[in-house]
Amino acid sequence: MLGLIIGFTFSMATTRYDQRKNLEEEEANAIGTEYLRVDLLPPDAAARARTLLIHYTDLRVQFYLAHRGPGLDKINAETSALETELWNTVAEPAKAQPTPNTWLVVAGMNDVLNSQGYTQAAWWNRIPRAAWDLMFAIAFVSHLLLGFGTHGKSSFLSIVLPLLISIAFLLIADIDSPRGGIIRVQPQNIQAFADSLRQH
Repeated sequence: MLGLIIGFTFSMATTRYDQRKNLEEEEANAIGTEYLRVDLLPPDAAARARTLLIHYTDLRVQFYLAHRGPGLDKINAETSALETELWNTVAEPAKAQPTPNTWLVVAGMNDVLNSQGYTQAAWWNRIPRAAWDLMFAIAFVSHLLLGFGTHGKSSFLSIVLPLLISIAFLLIADIDSPRGGIIRVQPQNIQAFADSLRQH
């Protein structure tokens, strides 16, 4: 039973980790596509949109690398304000000249903003507290029964099982913690796009 619960919880953690990786790639693609589409705007609006997108890309990289605390709150606040500026930058020309090209740019910016929202939701999506409580409860009972079963015998089993269970718990917690631990989603695609903009 304990092995089944641990396997199920590990599967939940790895699924969420893969989802965060996939969303990072989709976010990079959305930003890159919109950076090209803003050329369809009037020159002044296009130049401003490109500048804002470059700054936005840097903020997204910081979001992935940041730990919890005031720094992350500042990044989120700047991102929210910048998203409003980006939307206004593409929406105003679209309202002034509602052509298929300008609406294509608006649709691309909508994809950029949506991708950020999906990413944020995925980072909030963690293993439920009830699942952790159930694992700890079953692990406690299992070790209690093991202690009674090995009483007066070799202590090898009473050491190995708790050690393996602890390692499994640590691995699951590490994978399920986007902002802590060793196994983290790195913004490889967004960083590569930001580097290509600097080179350009």
